[in-house]
Amino acid sequence: MNDFAHQVELLLEPLADPGKACRMAAYMKGKFAFLGIQTPPRRQATLPLIRAFHGNLIEAAQALWALPQREYQYVAIDLLRHHGKSLGSEHLPVLEELVRCNSWWDTVDGLAVTIGGIVFRQPELACRMDILITSPDLWLRRVALLHQLEWKERTDQARLFDYCRQCANEKDFFIRKAIGWALRQYARTNPEAVRSFLATHGKNLSGLSFREASKHL
Repeated sequence: MNDFAHQVELLLEPLADPGKACRMAAYMKGKFAFLGIQTPPRRQATLPLIRAFHGNLIEAAQALWALPQREYQYVAIDLLRHHGKSLGSEHLPVLEELVRCNSWWDTVDGLAVTIGGIVFRQPELACRMDILITSPDLWLRRVALLHQLEWKERTDQARLFDYCRQCANEKDFFIRKAIGWALRQYARTNPEAVRSFLATHGKNLSGLSFREASKHL
């Protein structure tokens, strides 16, 4: 057992609430087990430990990912986000593997932002996103669509719009939702560009993608 993961277990196990765990599992369609700890108390308990972390970041995240309850994966994401500036291209393969492991939107979206931070600092890695957008794994495609969520005015507009066009005909709910979310987020920075994109390509998007993209326009 990784020492950091073990410390997290010692912090979270006393906070477990079986009643809430059942409701949280039901919300996630029974795909995952939960301790029953909501986000605020979980973060209050683990943030000091995360801030004080010194060690192998990837090893700690993998150890947390291997634990059965979903809250441990959430702590792993918080850990990776907090120390994200220490991550580089050499960590992408492991992060992509975490995306593929116990995949659902709740963990994939956090990993997408972490991966996006790496690409932001190392722009030459954008070519890796060009590969992921064509991946047979829908969660990796979602990562490619969402990796620029926090880039604001530094968003690669051409790449974002190209990815949305590439995935426009997909039927999967999570891809359609990601298209809309990525466009909606960029519209906060450049509404005219998104409005123009929707005017030209909106007819090719699903209703869900279009509604999400235009929500604040």
